[in-house]
Amino acid sequence: MPLLTAVVLTLNEEAHLPDCLASLAFADAVLVFDSFSSDRTIEIAGAAGARVVQHAFTDYAAQRNAALDAVQSDWVFFVDADERVPAPLAQAVRSAIAQPAVAAWWVPRHNYILGRLTLQAGWFPDYQLRLLRPDCVRYDSSRPVHELALITGASAQLAQPLVHLNYATIREFVAKQRVYAELAATGMWRAGTRARAHQPLTMALRQFYWRFVTLAGWRMGVHGVLLALLMAHSEWRSYSSLRRRIALPADTAHSPK
Repeated sequence: MPLLTAVVLTLNEEAHLPDCLASLAFADAVLVFDSFSSDRTIEIAGAAGARVVQHAFTDYAAQRNAALDAVQSDWVFFVDADERVPAPLAQAVRSAIAQPAVAAWWVPRHNYILGRLTLQAGWFPDYQLRLLRPDCVRYDSSRPVHELALITGASAQLAQPLVHLNYATIREFVAKQRVYAELAATGMWRAGTRARAHQPLTMALRQFYWRFVTLAGWRMGVHGVLLALLMAHSEWRSYSSLRRRIALPADTAHSPK
């Protein structure tokens, strides 16, 4: 039977990590790939029997590539600390790795946002490339957030969802989106994209319309309005950051603020 390593990327995840690791008992090994946490993350991982590797974070693509280089199993299953693997998904994963014709599997997610299962506004099925052969996948660092996977071989989709306890509070939502927005701006800058003066506003409005109207966020009522506004704010932040970089010296314009 092929060997499976579950990999959890962490940074100060003491609140989420115990339940995450408990849901990974189906894996042959667990690797906690940590970005030098200052809380009890390392202690919790060690107590749970996970192997721990610390690696400085630059962007998500580079971190995933480094994690792939640190494992020697046939398959890797990436899980975030705020995610849980239900029993049906665990069974599906074990079945999937027995299929040699597939190099990578996309996994849907049930996103719980502000405590509510969110199935509209683009939050479902929210497929993520999580189950893969480490020698068949690399991540493109030109996209430092929402990284692009380069797959050698066939890919397929699992039906059973991963549970994502995403954004418990508005404060957490804004804080995480601030990081993602800066990384997105860095990626756009590196790709040669430049923002015009009007784009922070127009792209934010476009994001709101897309989330609320096109992707049926309106079906969720106030919850849908709030999420569309929050994502519009994140889009505004990305393009505002991109716009500011025009005035920065060339050697600092690529750095997240």
